Amino acid sequence: MTNHTPVPGEVYLEFHAIGAQVRVTAIDAATGIEVFVVGPRNAANSDLKTLAIRKLQRRLEQERAAPASSDRRGTVV
Repeated sequence: MTNHTPVPGEVYLEFHAIGAQVRVTAIDAATGIEVFVVGPRNAANSDLKTLAIRKLQRRLEQERAAPASSDRRGTVV
């Protein structure tokens, strides 16, 4: 296995078909932050890819805007 230094903006994508749906997971290589979207199996892969990457970008923006001391692993009720 080789050592790989993540390039800023590098995203790993995983497509996983589940019945009539496809789950697309997008992972930011630098931070390890992960999001997923689910769409119909007959949707274009490029559309699902675009949606997953845009969702990941939004999540990364939220992480940068959040205070460093904030624990975002759950919801306090």
